[in-house]
Amino acid sequence: MTQELSVEKRLAAGRSSRMQARKLCMVAVMTTLAVMGRVLFAALPGFKPVTAIVILSGMYFGAGSGLATGALAALVSNIYFTQGPWTPFQMLAWGLIGLISGLLSRPLIRHPLLLYIWGALSGICYYLFMDSWMILWYNKTPTLQLWLAAFSTGVFSLVTYMISNVVFLAALSPAMGRRLLRISRKCGF
Repeated sequence: MTQELSVEKRLAAGRSSRMQARKLCMVAVMTTLAVMGRVLFAALPGFKPVTAIVILSGMYFGAGSGLATGALAALVSNIYFTQGPWTPFQMLAWGLIGLISGLLSRPLIRHPLLLYIWGALSGICYYLFMDSWMILWYNKTPTLQLWLAAFSTGVFSLVTYMISNVVFLAALSPAMGRRLLRISRKCGF
């Protein structure tokens, strides 16, 4: 009897470790897609599929996978774009977007309009976060004028990034979403 329990525990542990390995593999695939998308669209400032891929990763593979995909996408892609003091803040910003996408997955999957709104909002959040970091990093005493200057000079990039998030979500989420949902169900995520 005790030996049967031990065998059942080992089988359950084996299934759990296989599931974790599959999830890790999917995080690696999604991170690779995000990095390649960022590199391929390097010539178009602010028009990148990274946030859309991070959102999809969080939606279909869970909050932890979205967090990992976002953080790793920033870290790995900055090997090409240059590492700097901004890298941890990019990791945090994209990671949080992936985490929140995982927490909001059910309504985002059910209602495409909410997904597109979240894509636009995540673009705003990313830019506000990165502009705030820049102001605090380079100025010991930030003022309202500095905040307004930083935010107003980045309006064009912000709008471009919001639009790109919605465009990439509209292009990727229907077909890619069905496949990711099938993988997630098949693997038991």
